[in-house]
Amino acid sequence: MAVQAGTVERILDTAEVLFAQKGFAETSLRAITSKAGVNLAAVNYHFGSKEALIQAVFERFLAPFCTALGAELDRLGDADDTPLTLDQLLMLVSGIALTSQAQNPHRVALFFRLCGLAYTQAQGHLRKYLREHYGAVFKRFLRLLNAAAPDVPPMELFWRVHFGLGATVFAMSGMDSLRAICKSDFGEELSVADVNQRLLPFIVGGIRADNAAS
Repeated sequence: MAVQAGTVERILDTAEVLFAQKGFAETSLRAITSKAGVNLAAVNYHFGSKEALIQAVFERFLAPFCTALGAELDRLGDADDTPLTLDQLLMLVSGIALTSQAQNPHRVALFFRLCGLAYTQAQGHLRKYLREHYGAVFKRFLRLLNAAAPDVPPMELFWRVHFGLGATVFAMSGMDSLRAICKSDFGEELSVADVNQRLLPFIVGGIRADNAAS
């Protein structure tokens, strides 16, 4: 069993790196098996298909994140009982995202790179999978978000949240490069937490901005 678990982890470790580097469509199962040092039969046995492997890569990130987020939402209660501010909500979700991969912070950048690819490359199966497995906890979070921004119309909130997600994907997936540029240009060496503290007010300000579409 330990050997099988090690094989699964090796396949997932390799797949997430190659998917992040080359994209989902451009990464073949043979490329993954070659780099992971396993045969194609092992991938088919443990995952069954490339789509299932992609889903498993996301599950490894999202399962601990959504478990922690769900537990925190249980603790806080519903929006009607415990109205949280926009700042508090975004600090909550960003804190969980960072701490859920505390043992390997570089995997946070990998995950956000994969998130960006999931939007830019057609992966309908992935959206369906994520909705079925993690939709409930994200709906709970969005209800709290709506309650924290009652003056923002629903469609406008949809766009602003996704613009904020885009900024987050860019900042987090390019974290090493951005920190290196900051050190070179300003002589400041920032941690991931420092960058996160600068990102959050930007997103909060964008969600709270006057409705330009009205």
